[in-house]
Amino acid sequence: MINRRHLLAATGAALAMPALTRGAAAQTRWQMATPYPDGNFHTRNIRQMLTDIEAATGGRLGIQMHSGGSLLPMPQIKRGVQTGQVQAGEILLTAYANEDVFFDADAIPQLVTNFAQAKKLADLQKPYIETRLARQGLSLLYMVPWPPAGLYAQNPVPTLEGLRGLRFRTFSPATNRFAALVGAQPTLVQAAELAQAFATGVVQAQITSAATGVDTAAWDYAKVFTPLGFSMTKNAVLVSRRALEALSAADQAAVRAAAATAETRGYEMSAEAQRSTEATLGQRGMQIVPPTEEFLAGLRRVSATMTDEWVARAGADGAKLIADYKA
Repeated sequence: MINRRHLLAATGAALAMPALTRGAAAQTRWQMATPYPDGNFHTRNIRQMLTDIEAATGGRLGIQMHSGGSLLPMPQIKRGVQTGQVQAGEILLTAYANEDVFFDADAIPQLVTNFAQAKKLADLQKPYIETRLARQGLSLLYMVPWPPAGLYAQNPVPTLEGLRGLRFRTFSPATNRFAALVGAQPTLVQAAELAQAFATGVVQAQITSAATGVDTAAWDYAKVFTPLGFSMTKNAVLVSRRALEALSAADQAAVRAAAATAETRGYEMSAEAQRSTEATLGQRGMQIVPPTEEFLAGLRRVSATMTDEWVARAGADGAKLIADYKA
């Protein structure tokens, strides 16, 4: 049996030798790790980008994608790109906020509630994020937001106080802080483990997108979905700067062009995913319950607190980012 260590060793060896792709000799062969399943819109978007890159480079660059965390689990993907285990990867930016606060701006509740706001914040964040990734030997190819996040629970939750005492699934420093502020019990659970965590009572509620709900068959473990516009966190597609700069100028430009197209397409796919996945949750028997004004008022209070805390951590750059965004 081939274990992960052997597979990663083979991946490293692939850097040093040509490989074959669909009958055409590729001068360079990259490996890419993504944490989400093949049906997820982020994964489908990346797959199209890789096809575009191979076509644009005439087969000189072939990129093999390993989806669903099959090569590296999500917490290890960024480090894997930094160390050369893989040449490219996709991450949920907010999950890495302990490394840098700027990865977490989009996770502040209610700061971003629609796609126009998500694009404005992303464009303002981009130079800060690119600078930080460059220090780590990484280049940002593009970022695409998830659809707006909502609340999954077993019963309708009319006020924020209804979350008090519940075992609440978290996946980032921001969701951990939110749980603490509302008196819930934060419990770190990756998306792939959600169904089991709910079934065994490890968690009782979570906030995530309808797309993740469909990916994890949320109707098997939760009864109610409340669309909140809670946040629109972003996935980032990263590449090793060393691997990118080893390509010819023309092939680097082809990668950048395909990435720019993928970002535009990704926003469209995310909007479509919001419509289709919320409909799927309802069709599979979940109650879709709009939030009460009392719940939203409580959420706005938490948002103000978390915004102030974020700016305090981020310093002058953070204050400028928020001011520019709200201008």
